[in-house]
Amino acid sequence: MNPYETDLDKNPANHQPLTPITFLERAAKVFPDHLAIVHGMQRIDYKTFWERSLRLASALGKRGIGKGDTVTVMLSNTPPMLEAHYGVPMVKAVLHSLNTRLDAAAIAFQLDHAETKVLIVDREHAKVVGEALTLAKVKPLVIDYDDPEYPDDAPYPKGERIGTEDYEAFLAGGDPAFAWSIPDDEWDSISLNYTSGTTGNPKGVVYSHRGAALMCYANTIHAGMGKHCVYLWTLPMFHANGWCFPWTVALQIGTHVCLRWVRAKAMYDAIANNSVTHLCGAPIVMATLLNAEEADKRDFPQTVTFNTAAAPPPEAVLSGMADAGFAVTHLYGLTETYGPATVNEWKGEWDGLDKGARTTKKARQGVRYAALEGLTVMNPETMQETPRDGETLGEVMFRGNIVMKGYLKNKKATDEAFAGGWFHSGDLGVMHPDGYIQLKDRSKDIIISGGENISSIEVEDALYKHPAVASCGVVGRADDKWGETPVAYVELKPGRTATEDEIVDHCRTLIARYKCPRTVIFCEVPKTSTGKIQKFRLREMAKGL
Repeated sequence: MNPYETDLDKNPANHQPLTPITFLERAAKVFPDHLAIVHGMQRIDYKTFWERSLRLASALGKRGIGKGDTVTVMLSNTPPMLEAHYGVPMVKAVLHSLNTRLDAAAIAFQLDHAETKVLIVDREHAKVVGEALTLAKVKPLVIDYDDPEYPDDAPYPKGERIGTEDYEAFLAGGDPAFAWSIPDDEWDSISLNYTSGTTGNPKGVVYSHRGAALMCYANTIHAGMGKHCVYLWTLPMFHANGWCFPWTVALQIGTHVCLRWVRAKAMYDAIANNSVTHLCGAPIVMATLLNAEEADKRDFPQTVTFNTAAAPPPEAVLSGMADAGFAVTHLYGLTETYGPATVNEWKGEWDGLDKGARTTKKARQGVRYAALEGLTVMNPETMQETPRDGETLGEVMFRGNIVMKGYLKNKKATDEAFAGGWFHSGDLGVMHPDGYIQLKDRSKDIIISGGENISSIEVEDALYKHPAVASCGVVGRADDKWGETPVAYVELKPGRTATEDEIVDHCRTLIARYKCPRTVIFCEVPKTSTGKIQKFRLREMAKGL
């Protein structure tokens, strides 16, 4: 008999399920008066934040909401969204956050698929949600949130109330001393997030309490979040639960600064007025900051950490952000990995490299988060690792506790995603000799021209080096001779001009001629609500050329 396996069992004294709910409980008990949330003129301390979350949980419980029930929210980056991240799982229910840019049909699909029992709706989004409810089979309890900080000159007017209850009245019926309970098991589900659904219906990604808690520890480390950090909400909280930052900030008793709309002046004002230390977003957020009117910009003494998790930022953007007071951290991940799961872990010796070599290093997606147990590049057919040569293409794969539980009610998709004991990302990349990965493309975005593979990311990198290019996307266009040829959709910076010939000639100085765009279309490049280029829309546009 192994003595280390004898009389050393788990018991309530030495084993409790991991959950991020306890982070807020600790913050409220230790620092009850510390500022937790800033929203317009509202200032909410941790004691109040905790009590409002308890009230929400209590009110939900009184309506029969419990383990395994889905509570859906259609909320912007406002205090109720933060309260939902705690109040919903306090009654062992599952939080489902809707993308605020979805159309009625997509919302109806998610409501039915998630079997929504309660739906909390910001009045800004009431019209589209009202339309969705006429299409959906489920008939949830609908609660209206009427934001008292909603500006009179808002670009989007409030919709009519569609619920049977008001959010504040609903909370008033809850008990601020509610006896909440930790999950029965840390593997229990805490949230549901749907993928973008670029082909067919989206898949429902399910997170566990354990994964969410571990992601918060990893975020604290890799985003460099110190005690009493101040986090500006430029990233939508509906996007992979805001990369788990609604829970993470409480770990360091930080302050959430809410932001309903990502606008340059509002961001600069929030950063300067609230001493913001951290924010997250796609490159489009950086572009918004850098391209702001001079009158909208503000000076601030602190260096602000900007975590970005999309295409690697061009050198010019990194330089511009540094000059503006931001330190950019390059991350990579998916909804299925609770948000970013790799980080371009920068090494001090790389600072001495020449500009080109530094840019090459910065373009890499990097190494695994501390909470991730495995990151590799494999041949998806053989499940053999590719050589660490920085050239051999394979599929990026993940393994660990910050990988989703699976897809809700979709065993086939779950089994495919976890084939061979690894999560298959669908992203193509290479592994460098030092163990850093670099994305080359999504598997469906590789352009095959004359039998040669062209990485759309490589072409986009070249385009971004043109001083007039603000954003771009490259897709394949059917060609009778070559099979496919690259077509570039380019959005220019305000006040800048460029011609198709100029853009193509510029690319030819950086990449092989066969990789250069054969066609350049100048337009507003379609993006998701988180600023990612919508390649599926570009492919549809290319079919019509």
